[in-house]
Amino acid sequence: MKTKTTIISVIMLFAVAVFTASSQSKSLTGEWKLDKEKTSMTDANLFLSKITFNLRNDSVLTVRVYQNSNGEEYPFVENIPLNGKDTKMTIYDMPRSSKATKLADGSVQIESVTIFQGNAGEDNLTTKETWSTDAEGKTLSMVYTSKMSAGEASGTSYFNKTK
Repeated sequence: MKTKTTIISVIMLFAVAVFTASSQSKSLTGEWKLDKEKTSMTDANLFLSKITFNLRNDSVLTVRVYQNSNGEEYPFVENIPLNGKDTKMTIYDMPRSSKATKLADGSVQIESVTIFQGNAGEDNLTTKETWSTDAEGKTLSMVYTSKMSAGEASGTSYFNKTK
């Protein structure tokens, strides 16, 4: 009886380990670099070139690196609780309010409003992003919609896992 219990315990531990390892490989957590071939690039001077995602039980920590056409990089760190409540911060003198929620399928939705000074004065950039990975956990996608007084843009950006 003791041998049977031990064998069942070992099988259960192995099953839990396999399940945990496979779910971690599909996680948003990691370092990701923009796949320019898969992503439809616009004529924007600034684009998200890299992102580090650290998805925790209660929050998501991101390090975003934006790049301009000259190759100059502009990183910023954002830590947002996953409770759907607004978090305020300032990025390069631009106030930003963000909220994040983890969806049932494991993806994360981030909504933000960034206030900036445009050619016609103060303007708001309102963005909604949904972040998810492919089945293998090797490609991160961001489906986004952005609105400001000059118009609206939407699309999908793809990132390859680097770490």
